[in-house]
Amino acid sequence: MSTIGQRLKELRRLTGQSQAALSKLMGSNQSTLNRYENDQSEAPYRVLLWYADYFDVSMDYLYCRTDNPQGKLYDYQPDALKKTISNKADFSQFIEACFEDGSPLNVRFKEMLNQMAGSESA
Repeated sequence: MSTIGQRLKELRRLTGQSQAALSKLMGSNQSTLNRYENDQSEAPYRVLLWYADYFDVSMDYLYCRTDNPQGKLYDYQPDALKKTISNKADFSQFIEACFEDGSPLNVRFKEMLNQMAGSESA
């Protein structure tokens, strides 16, 4: 199983950059980057966000939760939600009750939720 440090090193090597060059881009120094890559020190969240943005990968990938650079895609739906969504009229009525009338943003949210559930817009 990969570690975060191994992932960071792998990404850097794929681009052919040295530790010195990459650390300069991220506003750090080579010894700090070396400690991250060799799991001698944990990279702070801001560094991991920088890696995710720079290399266009997900945080799931950096945290070794998946081998897919785009991250995990969750399909899970609890049984209770499946039952609620299966009755589309009831679900649309539920969505209507969750939002105040009059807000244009709420209209868009309601449409999006109904669309995701496969219900007709209310």
